[in-house]
Amino acid sequence: MSWIREPIVVVLGHVDHGKTSLLDKMRGTVVARREAGGITQHIGASHFPLDAVLETCRRLLGEVRVQLKIPGLLFIDTPGHQVFANLRKRGGSIADMAVLVVDVMQGIQEQTVESIQLLRARKTPFVVALNKIDMITGWRPVPGAPLKDSLNGQAPQVRETLETRLYTVVGQLSNLGFQSDLYMRISNFARTVAIVPVSAKTGEGVADLLLVILGLAQAYMSKQLEAREDGAEGAVLEVVEEVGLGATVNAVINNGVLRVEDRIAVLSREGPTVVKVRALLMPKPLDEMRDPRDRFRLVEEVKASAGVKIAGEGLDKVVPGSPLYVVESDENLDEIFEKLRSEVEEFVLRTDKLGVIVKADTLGTLEAMVNYLREKGIPIRAADIGDISKRDVMESSAVKLREEFLGVILAFNVDIPKELEAEAASRGVRIFRGEVLFRLVDDYLQWVEGTKEERARASFERLIKPAKIKVLEGFVFRRSNPAIFGVEVLSGELTPHVSLMNSSGRVVGVVTQLQNMGRPVAAASAGERVAVSMREPIVGRHIKEGEILYVAVPEGDARLLLSTFQDRLSDDAKVALKEIVEIKRKANPIWAM
Repeated sequence: MSWIREPIVVVLGHVDHGKTSLLDKMRGTVVARREAGGITQHIGASHFPLDAVLETCRRLLGEVRVQLKIPGLLFIDTPGHQVFANLRKRGGSIADMAVLVVDVMQGIQEQTVESIQLLRARKTPFVVALNKIDMITGWRPVPGAPLKDSLNGQAPQVRETLETRLYTVVGQLSNLGFQSDLYMRISNFARTVAIVPVSAKTGEGVADLLLVILGLAQAYMSKQLEAREDGAEGAVLEVVEEVGLGATVNAVINNGVLRVEDRIAVLSREGPTVVKVRALLMPKPLDEMRDPRDRFRLVEEVKASAGVKIAGEGLDKVVPGSPLYVVESDENLDEIFEKLRSEVEEFVLRTDKLGVIVKADTLGTLEAMVNYLREKGIPIRAADIGDISKRDVMESSAVKLREEFLGVILAFNVDIPKELEAEAASRGVRIFRGEVLFRLVDDYLQWVEGTKEERARASFERLIKPAKIKVLEGFVFRRSNPAIFGVEVLSGELTPHVSLMNSSGRVVGVVTQLQNMGRPVAAASAGERVAVSMREPIVGRHIKEGEILYVAVPEGDARLLLSTFQDRLSDDAKVALKEIVEIKRKANPIWAM
């Protein structure tokens, strides 16, 4: 027997853009007000029965004429992309859809981009809730109104401001590879991301958002929403210590039925394990799993889709992000264990090759990091869940001896003991830590790029650069000891302390000083005229007025300028270098090769 389950909808977005407040408005609860700063601190799941959703939409939008088969909606209220990463299954996400909350005044921010990257990686369709429209200057709130009614009550310049801000977001999404538009203007929802302007404060547009979610689920997800009776599947969101119950897991069930006394196979820190379900706890519909107004109620079974708290022995070692399977008989236990191993062996790994070491707090975030590193072409030596260990530091130190930029540890949301931090510092092992997944990897990449650029720039600065100059006629101020005469720089850049050669390749002396208007200068570029001071030559014997001279670039420097640093030379300096090489190769055909 099978049935159509509720679509699982995850709410994502940048901090303070109103994720929890939007759900609060839909639920009619005040969770955000009870939380510090109104920011979601824990994981929650809210079940919206279909009749409650339709009643909300009917009251605001009139009769809903479409025959809906889905039984309701299950919203996952998360503190962001980290927990969405735990809604994992092989090759995708347990979440059927996402609501991406974007502040209309701020547009797409860093964590929004991160959420979009995760949604793309998991191939999860999403709708944009363009929140805080009540903050637009001159906005006249129409509490609880559908968007169309609300817009009709606004002044033309207010509607124009909303349109401008909406198209800013359309442009930002386009840069990230998504076509999008105001949901009322979309004819093909399969190709275009729907944007629904809303206000979590006044409730304007909330009914529109719910209808868009229902409509998309009904139109595009009927096959994937078919659930079966035999055996449950799901994912562990987090492990939570509960008074009187010990370690429990908050899980999402996305298929089948989970019952008390069932045995479930999950991943622990020691590998696949089986736990007997001692109790199942559920919040009431339209209430909230992590902050119920009444206590959880004990239930004998839960059917997909559901957010559920599971109590049982040995749950303290379960890995957040672990898949969850009901074990129906010992005969299929090996098969399930193998399935669990295969789901993680691609991401929990240890090799002997040169690469970075990755540590994360959950399986979902580890998977996201490993995938992103692979996408960037960064080799990985080890990737695992848990705090940084001495072994991690020693391995990273060994890698650093052979490949400096790979001898690092990337740590997401994990701790490192003080003594190990000191050990890592003493061995020169750099540890990158962060709480924004892709930013952590990008910080590492920027460090690599920045360090390489800094060293390359320093190496380039140490090289003698090419220059071509002309001795100016009538500007000989002193013929010898030292010779002082005027020159014009034709190409490249002339600096003190370089040797000059003539067009035959013979060195005529070293520039001791450059002067302009009687004052020493550090350099002279193409087109500039300066006075040159040199101890060795005598003007008239070694140097002639009107003669062309070149910087005598050492062969090793010339070789590096030709092979490694040519892109750092100006076009005119390249011309000077070409002429210098031609002069030198008349005497030595393989000079600077």
